Amino acid sequence: MNQDWRDLIEKLEAKGEVVRIPGHVSRDYEISALMMDLEKKHRYPMVIFENVADSSFPVVTNALAPRSRLAAAMGVAEQDLAAEYGRRIQLRPGVRKIDRAPFEANLMQEDQVDLTRLPILTHFPIDAGPYITSGLCVARDPETGAETLGFHRMQLKGRNKLGISFHSRQRLWEYFRRSEEKGQNLEAAVVIGIHPNIALGSMALIPYHEGKYSAIGGLFEAPLEVSGCRTVNLDVPAWAEIVLEGEILAGVREQEGPFAEFTNYACYRSTENVFRVKAVQYREGALFHDITPGMSSEHITIVAVQREGDVLNALNRTLPNIKAVHAPFSSCGLFHCYISMKKIAEGQPQQAIFAALGVDHNIKMVVVVDEDVDVFDEREVLWAMATRLQADRGVTIVPQHLGMGCTLDPSTDELSRTAKMGIDATKPMSGYVPTIEIDDSVRSRVQRFWPDLGLANE
Repeated sequence: MNQDWRDLIEKLEAKGEVVRIPGHVSRDYEISALMMDLEKKHRYPMVIFENVADSSFPVVTNALAPRSRLAAAMGVAEQDLAAEYGRRIQLRPGVRKIDRAPFEANLMQEDQVDLTRLPILTHFPIDAGPYITSGLCVARDPETGAETLGFHRMQLKGRNKLGISFHSRQRLWEYFRRSEEKGQNLEAAVVIGIHPNIALGSMALIPYHEGKYSAIGGLFEAPLEVSGCRTVNLDVPAWAEIVLEGEILAGVREQEGPFAEFTNYACYRSTENVFRVKAVQYREGALFHDITPGMSSEHITIVAVQREGDVLNALNRTLPNIKAVHAPFSSCGLFHCYISMKKIAEGQPQQAIFAALGVDHNIKMVVVVDEDVDVFDEREVLWAMATRLQADRGVTIVPQHLGMGCTLDPSTDELSRTAKMGIDATKPMSGYVPTIEIDDSVRSRVQRFWPDLGLANE
């Protein structure tokens, strides 16, 4: 599978999924406003803005949504996306280093570095300024050498300075903590414009002592292709459009934020770290990827798919007959998890609930339903809750002081703690009233009336 993002863009364009906009567009608000309007109309083209104010770099957005686009990137059917992600992320094909990467074509270094040349956008009036939203920050654990890369919002602070926040309190936060404890800056690189498989794989929940690159290669079913940076001792995905190299400064904090986060609220929480950029490398005709922040499909879908795959893996290790897992858009792709299963013993739904809650501290609510319920249709999940649930028997609550939550969830307390809830909305194993069904042969016969109803092509 080709790991060059441009190859995928060409294929999507041939399928009519890419829209190019040649007209002049502002860096402030306009792109976000247009993408959110398309969101309301349930339209999700990849859009390439070719003429962004005061920049020679085109802006690409909506590269990671809808789900069908992520499925196309992996070469699988949409309905198989989460399960295939769960399978492949457990592979470890390793990495393959290439000598000269395309991003080495152009260089800004030291005094030449000028981040304002990049079309870094201001997305919403609440934002503290322009933000890089698609940047994957790469660093190494100063103790084990394991590499990580992950999404972190980055506020433009100057020609060579970015504010960066580690509010997820996960791998990069821990790597920086270990480095700062030694009194050392943490070498880092930021890659912009990469294949969706790399973006999706960066979300993987893997052991801290393991590097992420080999797991990401699993999504390609081949070693991840990487190449060395020029000014820091790091390897980055070889086909990145743009690479920023530098270091995260120990002992330095500056105000960062607020920022329009995926919860659809302004987030003022930040670790207030500072990334000093020493070099910028970029491809010929480099494309600048921007993820529309706020509660947009591109911001949420990639989180949801990763969550579904990891929960599926956890459930399949301990339970039979798991049908599907869904992290719905309504929960920002993160906070709620719907599980459908064929129950063969009472108590299995509760087992599924606690297994899912144990996968990721961000999950606040798990709903388990029977295999006849489509968890990708929220109406069916709510119907099951309405007709198969009695709260005094089917609801389990873990009190807030026992549950770690998401720092960006505005409902958590000052220590980011949250309550957890599990809902068993499954039927008893026997003696329940039957569900109304339509005979398949009758359904087939009445299709002769479809043309009269304008349904001939459905």
